[in-house]
Amino acid sequence: MNAILRPAITMVVLSTLLLGLAVPLAFTGVAGVVLPHQAGGSLLVRDGKVVGSALIGQDFTSARYFHPRPSATTEPDPEKEGSMRAAPYNAAASAASQLGPTSAALRDTVAARIAALGGGPVPADAVTASGSGLDPHISPENAARQLRRVAQARGLPEARVAALVARHSSGPEFGLLGERRVDVLRLNLALDALR
Repeated sequence: MNAILRPAITMVVLSTLLLGLAVPLAFTGVAGVVLPHQAGGSLLVRDGKVVGSALIGQDFTSARYFHPRPSATTEPDPEKEGSMRAAPYNAAASAASQLGPTSAALRDTVAARIAALGGGPVPADAVTASGSGLDPHISPENAARQLRRVAQARGLPEARVAALVARHSSGPEFGLLGERRVDVLRLNLALDALR
């Protein structure tokens, strides 16, 4: 029995050390050398202070800012045991709402968001959350829908704000993966930098 157990236990310990410790540490080290900004969380710094990550949306609600996609992230509700409450852009709780296309709750939520935007046709990303609930980008159509509001709130010509939107837009990765998108955090930081 000992002759069978000893090699099995040795393999489990060696596999754990190799695959659970050495390989992850090696990949972390290589990533830190090859892609230090990305390995560090793609943090954006302004005036020596971290203001966010390029990978995680933030909850901008003022009329002076472009608003991101709705967030689906939640957290436990401390006032109601066993219940959850909304926690927009909580990176520790990245998840989709898990509501499908036949869900009455999803239908009601989207209808309420459309009504809050004044009704009518709106870009899908203005009223639906992304799969992670943390998407830092919006579609160019969503940005165009918000352009007049932001320009008026800041007292800027629409053409100047539109130029900033264009500067913070990017196309599909490698020319074919994904859609055109606008980086909301960088765009809003650029708006704040205007004097």
